[in-house]
Amino acid sequence: MRTQLVRVGNSKGLRIPKAVLEQLSIADVVEMDVRGDTLVVRRGGAPRDGWDEAFAAMASAGDDADPADTPSLSPFDSEEWEW
Repeated sequence: MRTQLVRVGNSKGLRIPKAVLEQLSIADVVEMDVRGDTLVVRRGGAPRDGWDEAFAAMASAGDDADPADTPSLSPFDSEEWEW
């Protein structure tokens, strides 16, 4: 599909036809990437989209432990401190 850019202040805007917006379920937010000489515009996800799957993957890999919960012994702990 070929379209014209429109002036928006000092920038340029891209008009996306209503039919395309409806087909892709785009409301107000899109994500843009530049890949080489190509501009990729895709439907914007909800904030934190995919976090549940990422946390589940971390938990299954055992990578969800908080390093602050792991005690670290210093020479003081083993040599000078009396337990």
